[in-house]
Amino acid sequence: MTRLRVVTYNVHKCRGMDGRTSATRIADVLREVNADIMALQEVLEHQAEAISAELKLPFVLGENRKHRGYGYGNVVLSRRPIRAMRNYDLSVRGREERGCLRADIEVGGSMLHVFNVHLGTALIERRHQGRKLIAPELLCDVALEAPRIVLGDFNEWTTGLATRLLRSHMESADTRAHLRRSRTYPGVLPFLHLDHIYYDPALRLDKLTLCRTRKALVASDHLPLIGDFEVQIDASGDPKEVNAAASPANGASRPE
Repeated sequence: MTRLRVVTYNVHKCRGMDGRTSATRIADVLREVNADIMALQEVLEHQAEAISAELKLPFVLGENRKHRGYGYGNVVLSRRPIRAMRNYDLSVRGREERGCLRADIEVGGSMLHVFNVHLGTALIERRHQGRKLIAPELLCDVALEAPRIVLGDFNEWTTGLATRLLRSHMESADTRAHLRRSRTYPGVLPFLHLDHIYYDPALRLDKLTLCRTRKALVASDHLPLIGDFEVQIDASGDPKEVNAAASPANGASRPE
């Protein structure tokens, strides 16, 4: 059995609730979280480089657009080896460019497909993006033989179509069962639950927590959502399905 900690964190271009922009402060929060896999949203390329250097971890960037000359999008950092990456376009005409970054990460001698998602703010936009996510070209690709984990900022605080589609295909980390306070946005006085984690049955969720340290409360307008998992690997190195306790194109790459 391999233990794995993941975190999803919208870093808001590293701009905090106090108006100060600091990649170093975001890195400090991530150091406190101490996750094996870190899925960040709203990151500029030079900020990803700075966070990577601070934590001494490799990263991959799924660039969705340029912002003031820098690549901008989703980032995955990992203590485990990143073997491959791919960025999927989730953009809807007339709305801000959005994407889903996939990182294939080696965990316990087997592979894990990590999907880092940032959906749009408009209801109709998210409906289109939810359908794209579960399409055969993305999450339902038959070539994906390893377990999947999908996490990120879904901008969905009610049970919309994207939520229903993902719940019909995967397990959902139930914040109500694990958290006394499930809301992750905005950081200091959160009243919306926008960040979510979905996963395949080969992973078992042990614990779901929010990082509410003093630094995390001001570093971004979101709080880091942390999932602690167990991944069961058989003798061949392949993942085995475990029973959940309470559950019914291109981007910049710097893997080491």
